[in-house]
Amino acid sequence: MKVIGYARVSTDEQAKSGLGLEAQIAKIRSYADLFELTVTEIVIDDGISGKNLKRPGLIKAIRAIKAGDAEGMLVAKLDRLTRNVADLGTLVQNVFDKAELYSVSEQINTKNAAGRLVLNVLVSVAQWERETICERTSDALQAKKARGEKTGGNVPFGFEVVNGKLIENVEEQAVISKIRELRANGLSLRKIADRLNEEGIGTKTGKQWNATQISRIVA
Repeated sequence: MKVIGYARVSTDEQAKSGLGLEAQIAKIRSYADLFELTVTEIVIDDGISGKNLKRPGLIKAIRAIKAGDAEGMLVAKLDRLTRNVADLGTLVQNVFDKAELYSVSEQINTKNAAGRLVLNVLVSVAQWERETICERTSDALQAKKARGEKTGGNVPFGFEVVNGKLIENVEEQAVISKIRELRANGLSLRKIADRLNEEGIGTKTGKQWNATQISRIVA
């Protein structure tokens, strides 16, 4: 089977000194010899973090697999490919759904059932973590709402946040009353905005009023 090797070092110092690269390459070649794999090429990402999948070497390796130049990828250790389990899930779905993945240190070989099981467990754990975080966030927001606490977004005119709770701002509430009174007297939204601007009454951010802002208050 033809495989493409992939090696990565994460810092400029490692890239300049070659620290770690020789060991990775040696492991890749030894594993390939042991299991009779043909290494078409070993691509390297020098001094590049594994925080995402946007890496020149990795992109080149994936393209080689997609083009049929290699039937799988071989790495010395799984964290050289990615440290992010969510990114691993993306690779499993989009690359290793048909191609094989071999990792020397973890003894992962997706050509057999055990190797596929390990990857599936990792991907499942990632999915569980994402869903758990979403559930916790949702529960926390609901609890804050139940306590009358602000959960995000801009503070509306007429209110302010004190100790995490949304309460009325007396001065701004007076402006709201004035706006509604002017509207009840038949003034247009534009004329109300002009009146406030002429009197030097600003919005919450200190800017001038316009008809759209007035409409939100009288709606």
